[in-house]
Amino acid sequence: MNLPTVKVAAAHASPVYMDSAASVKKAISIIDEASKHGAELVVFPESFIPGFPVWAALWAPIYNHEWFKKMAANSILIDGPEMEEIAGAARRNGVFVSLGFSESTRVSVGCLWNANVLIGDDGRVLNHHRKLVPTFYEKMVWAAGDGHGLRVSDTRIGKIGALICGENTNPLARYALAAQGEQIHISAWPAIWPTRTPGNQNFDNVAANRIRAGGASFEAKAFGILNAGFMDDNMLNMLLERADSAAAEVLEKSPRAATQFLDPTGTTIGDVLQNEEGIAYATFDLSACVEPKQFHDIVGYYNRFDVFDLAIDRRRLVPVRFKDESTPGGDPRRDCMTEIESPMGCEQ
Repeated sequence: MNLPTVKVAAAHASPVYMDSAASVKKAISIIDEASKHGAELVVFPESFIPGFPVWAALWAPIYNHEWFKKMAANSILIDGPEMEEIAGAARRNGVFVSLGFSESTRVSVGCLWNANVLIGDDGRVLNHHRKLVPTFYEKMVWAAGDGHGLRVSDTRIGKIGALICGENTNPLARYALAAQGEQIHISAWPAIWPTRTPGNQNFDNVAANRIRAGGASFEAKAFGILNAGFMDDNMLNMLLERADSAAAEVLEKSPRAATQFLDPTGTTIGDVLQNEEGIAYATFDLSACVEPKQFHDIVGYYNRFDVFDLAIDRRRLVPVRFKDESTPGGDPRRDCMTEIESPMGCEQ
């Protein structure tokens, strides 16, 4: 068995905040640049399009209606023109792309999901995942996802899986990917994630992200791409426009998340970026996933399948199922709402 060596890139970058069209253009320029530097996989942070809704942490919901409307207007469809542009850049450069985005749907103007898509080097959607549970104040913005995207894509550069932010805290979600032979684990994070005012913090997002992503790599014996976002001056100033002194202090003093890479033991390798925007790079020799499996192979011999039994429902949730009146018993090919499905179909 010959395992590949692959150069990967992580965009420690800010979107053009709450502007999906401009953020798509920026994403394409990053894909082009990373490809020129030899990257075969280009990863973007959580909700890169159109940006992470940190405003939900700063003000009560009754003050965030305009922000939510802006977020909804700039969220994108999995099969919309914006995603087609991203897919075209992946195909043109012959690279794989993992993109965090806020997903909209044709059947509701206000239902959004925190989503991630893996696009193949031929421009096809390989996997489309919606975050299982929005975390803390994210519940005021995004709906709960489902298990449909708990999949590992077997590609020429390795077996790739992804979880979004707090999902990396969920040991069963992590195990779902490890159990499919994951070799590259992508974890996507926001630029900042405030939980309290400065001086009273009860959450160190740099340490917390590193612990969770490191745990995923150590458990699965997989390489990790811990890709955090970046808050640039444009994003900061948009938020500061309506911030009082307390909110401004949170924005200015909350620790910035870091982007880094991990080997199958959970050790940091490659570039690390935190307080400056840029593209981080690392090289993964997937043969390094083999030796640590001797110590603990949690999906092989180092488990008790007679004791533990995990079942995962990967059906895509839909709001209604129609049965065609002209066909007795309904037409199973139409027995789903394709408008909110990924191009992969109703169920796999």
